[in-house]
Amino acid sequence: MQYGICNLSIVPLRVEPSDSTELVSQILYGETFKVLELRKKWSKIRLTDDGYEGWVDNKQYQEISKSEYKDLKDQPSILSSDLIEFVKDEKSNQLLTIPIGSRLNGLQILNHSYDGGKIENILPKENLIDTAFIFLNSPYLWGGKTPFGIDCSGFTQLVYKLNGYKLLRDASLQSTQGIALSFIEESEAGDLAFFDDSEGKIIHVGIIMPDNYIIHAHGKVRIDRLDHSGIYDAERGLHTHKLRVIKKII
Repeated sequence: MQYGICNLSIVPLRVEPSDSTELVSQILYGETFKVLELRKKWSKIRLTDDGYEGWVDNKQYQEISKSEYKDLKDQPSILSSDLIEFVKDEKSNQLLTIPIGSRLNGLQILNHSYDGGKIENILPKENLIDTAFIFLNSPYLWGGKTPFGIDCSGFTQLVYKLNGYKLLRDASLQSTQGIALSFIEESEAGDLAFFDDSEGKIIHVGIIMPDNYIIHAHGKVRIDRLDHSGIYDAERGLHTHKLRVIKKII
């Protein structure tokens, strides 16, 4: 078994070993993973934090030892807290931009230095909404995990991550976590609302706000009304998503 760490800012994770295939997620700076299958140009990997799998270009990560991987896995996460920051490569003296939510535990292994803002603690549930506002108007990107392009479950996962809580990657997977609530009235700000399609498949997720509003990634990260039917877009005068279940994660 081989192991790796992302030594670049944002690396695409693809469904097949080709640059032209679907982007299923992204690997942020400092995230670690197991290499499940190694080919000449591509590696199939499993991310440490959420178990998500996909293919990454071999030129876009650094191999680490089993002991380094285990040590990083066992450490509480230290995350970058600014939308964009820099790490400095001590060997080349060059700067590398990193996005919010990058993992800083591997700085010594990568021979990088960092003096920006950090998140090291589990924060109160009330902080989730303030964190979500950081991403307001970020464009929607299937597979995205940054303020410069993010999908609905990448948004909820990253907001929770920045507050010290772990969510799985896809909306359907996140819907298996937490405790189901019977009514919107039972929910609190920070709970998750899930939405399904005509076949009953969970396809969307958002974060519940006070006073029956929801913040979610749909075209962009936006705020809409939430009622018993689902998400109501006041600008267009219609419901865009059908409510399936509300989950209390924290």
